[in-house]
Amino acid sequence: MKSILKYNYLFLLTLFFSFSACEDDLNIEPNTALSEFDFLNNPENAINLVNGVYNKQLDYNMYSFSWIGITSITSDDADKGSTTTDTGTDKHKMDNLTFDATDISFNDVWEGRYAGIYRANNALFYLEQLTIEANLKNRLIGEVKFLRALYYFDLVRCFGGVPLVTSKIDINDTETINQVVFNRKSKEETYTVIETDLLDAIERLPLKSQYSPNDLGRATKGAAQALLAKAYLYQTKWQLAYEMSGNVINSGQYFLLADYAKVWREAGENGSESIYEVQASLTNGLRDYTNVQGPRGTPDLGWGFNTPSLNLVNSYPAGDLRRAGTVMFVPSTLWDGFLAPISWNNPRYNYKAYQSQIAESWNGDKGNTAKNLRILKYSDILLIRAESAFQLGFSGEAKDRLNELRTRAGLPLYTNVDLSSVLNERRWEMAMEHDRWFDLVRTGQAQSKMALDGKTFITGKHEFFPIPSDQIVASGGRLIQNPGY
Repeated sequence: MKSILKYNYLFLLTLFFSFSACEDDLNIEPNTALSEFDFLNNPENAINLVNGVYNKQLDYNMYSFSWIGITSITSDDADKGSTTTDTGTDKHKMDNLTFDATDISFNDVWEGRYAGIYRANNALFYLEQLTIEANLKNRLIGEVKFLRALYYFDLVRCFGGVPLVTSKIDINDTETINQVVFNRKSKEETYTVIETDLLDAIERLPLKSQYSPNDLGRATKGAAQALLAKAYLYQTKWQLAYEMSGNVINSGQYFLLADYAKVWREAGENGSESIYEVQASLTNGLRDYTNVQGPRGTPDLGWGFNTPSLNLVNSYPAGDLRRAGTVMFVPSTLWDGFLAPISWNNPRYNYKAYQSQIAESWNGDKGNTAKNLRILKYSDILLIRAESAFQLGFSGEAKDRLNELRTRAGLPLYTNVDLSSVLNERRWEMAMEHDRWFDLVRTGQAQSKMALDGKTFITGKHEFFPIPSDQIVASGGRLIQNPGY
């Protein structure tokens, strides 16, 4: 069922820094009859304040072209695609690992996340002072802290330690802006903020089953636990990752869908496998996610970027159903009956990003899609549990968790597993879902795997992307660049 969670927001708070990041952010409209707090003490208005923090996820600089470029096109899962002459501004540089700090993709990702963090900080400033019903207040605070942690998780994976802005900022307070907004903290300090927010959110948020149908799609206790398990995994905190992923598994809230191919279709939205999705609708669409990756040519269904690589296609074991659920081959007959013609420019496209104009919600606007974006899934949690279990010496449980995925994939079950088994299953299960680059970096495989794909990963440099040069300029040189750029 498509959530009817509305992302319209009433409150736009003024720009607080020149990160170039915060156009159209939450700004309280003047009201001569009511104070800001009187207005927000209406529960519906408080909810709409939080909806504004969710709403940021639909914007172009969140999960669209730039995010796709730096998380997928960089990796061995995907090629730039499209046409030889269409570079996508800097996507050819992402594909070849020749990117630098001036590339727009990095600035988009930076600005988008900090705009979301700014909305979160302002929402928390008001929420914490409201006198609305306690359970609702706690839940809303938990939702916002989950979202802030998610935005910081994206930033720390991309850039390492970043400025930690965790409170409402006065735009006229130059000293605070210089000391906080333009002051990078360490990777470890950034993860501490993420963990703190998520631990608090876990205590405040309800289970998925405790939400009403009208609130389907909001952050849940399971979502906060899942993101925290993933944050622990990235820090090699194996015991904590094992325990937290176990909390999600043992909650009884989530189950694998029977058909892998349906997970990313409209029919799978907010289903049993979904832990957290960006909610999109015909009236509040996700900007240019499917459009960027849609087949290009005749008929033209998109821009044709981020095409699955031969490296990925050839990596699947024989009979793996996940291959057909991930890679759209040209020519072929698609799941909705549409014929993928040889007049399309590329031999393969990302099937998970395909939105059917025949069998799914469609309003003719390719730029804004009604298709939800999967952020956290139950299969990811099984993989986190398997990897952490293996690292802790529980190879039997690692095998059992992987076999749950192998069963759905139509593959023979493992009798024994090693680390290669765990990481291969992660690749096949999560292919084209924006984790592959980060997985290669965090597991130390990036240099060797990129070399097999004809790319040069420079150790000591490419573990992190460059801090955008526009942000360094805006900071007056206070932001320190990552090594090698």
